Amino acid sequence: MKHLPRTTLLCAALLALVACSSNRVDPKDYSGFLKDYSRLKPAESISGAPVMRWIDPDVKASQYTKVFIEPSQFYPKPQPTNVISAQTLQEITRYFNEAMRRELGSVLTLVKEPGPNTIVVRPAITAVSTSTEGLKPYEVIPIALVAAAVNTAAGGRDQAVDIAVEAAFLDGASQNVLAQVVRKGSGKDLENDTTQLTLNDVKPVLDGWASDMRRSFVALQQKAK
Repeated sequence: MKHLPRTTLLCAALLALVACSSNRVDPKDYSGFLKDYSRLKPAESISGAPVMRWIDPDVKASQYTKVFIEPSQFYPKPQPTNVISAQTLQEITRYFNEAMRRELGSVLTLVKEPGPNTIVVRPAITAVSTSTEGLKPYEVIPIALVAAAVNTAAGGRDQAVDIAVEAAFLDGASQNVLAQVVRKGSGKDLENDTTQLTLNDVKPVLDGWASDMRRSFVALQQKAK
């Protein structure tokens, strides 16, 4: 078998590492759900995940004691596939609502409508996708490249699961935007390109997002003291 040049293998390995490590939403993939993306800057969530974010520097978190959570939605409207069913999409938004209510409701009073001293959370899931997983660094050798290509052609290769969210946080009385965030996460890999995605495959991502919302608010409160 003809061996590939070492520089070619090195480049392939680096590309594989970059593909696997990038977990920040590219601006070209913004959905249009948020009204203004120009203020977003690269940052880290409180749990250390890469995000694009903006927080009003004058926000006084201590004045907010209540939270109104708008039902999460998909934006734009999703198209179910053979792998991602309409039922699973509905389960994802329903569970995300529950997760946000559980987390934010532990530090703020949940209310049924916006008003004074209330933060409005306006979330949208902007992507749920599966794609053939990139080559692992250890696979970047001639014989493994051939084997991987055969496996991919046969539909047997792991499928990476990505899910993205955009959220705006508003003042319940003035409707002024207090903060915005765009982020994505990786669900559990699917066995192949015919494996059905389930809610359990992305539950940890949704739980993490909701937990970060709560922890970020608590951190802002403590900072204001």
